[in-house]
Amino acid sequence: MNEGTVKLTVYSDYICPWCYVGQGLVERIQKDYGAEVDWRPVFLHPEFPQEGMRLPPHIQQQFSAMFSRIKTIADEIALPFVDVESFPNSRRALEASEYARAQNRHNEFHAIVFRKLWGEGQDINQWSVLRDAAQEALLDAGEMQLEIESGRYRAILDNELEKSKALRVEVVPTYILNDRYRIVGLQPFDVFRERIEKT
Repeated sequence: MNEGTVKLTVYSDYICPWCYVGQGLVERIQKDYGAEVDWRPVFLHPEFPQEGMRLPPHIQQQFSAMFSRIKTIADEIALPFVDVESFPNSRRALEASEYARAQNRHNEFHAIVFRKLWGEGQDINQWSVLRDAAQEALLDAGEMQLEIESGRYRAILDNELEKSKALRVEVVPTYILNDRYRIVGLQPFDVFRERIEKT
């Protein structure tokens, strides 16, 4: 297969830790196959309150084994990972990502916001965190906040979310290769390699 012929669309939400560590897989596909990567949003928990959802102690215990597995994966690809006790409402961060997309800085901003949450344990619903991420991604943080607070990106995000629903994306991460082949959940690299090399 010639370099640059692989298109990988990734459906994810910031609050999904498997999507976070899945960045390592995506980077390997980019490196080995010259893939063009397009991250697209899924809003997993619109029912979460604006201040986020704190995990009760019994749920934290249930999550501890999962977080341990994820941390092992994160360590293998040199990604920082911290356990979280509260999941933020990701709507504002997803709208901010659409602003970044309009400025051609989506991938950079996306990786930074992921790190803010899962690598540093910060609340990505807070403007201070998103503004820091914007500045790090070389975006105008003030303009970003004004644009989002104006409601301009509400409909833009809703349109993207409708697209994911139309494709019946129900699990994140969901990967779609070349607009044809769907791979659901974080899978071994060999699963992707086999599918790519048969394309």
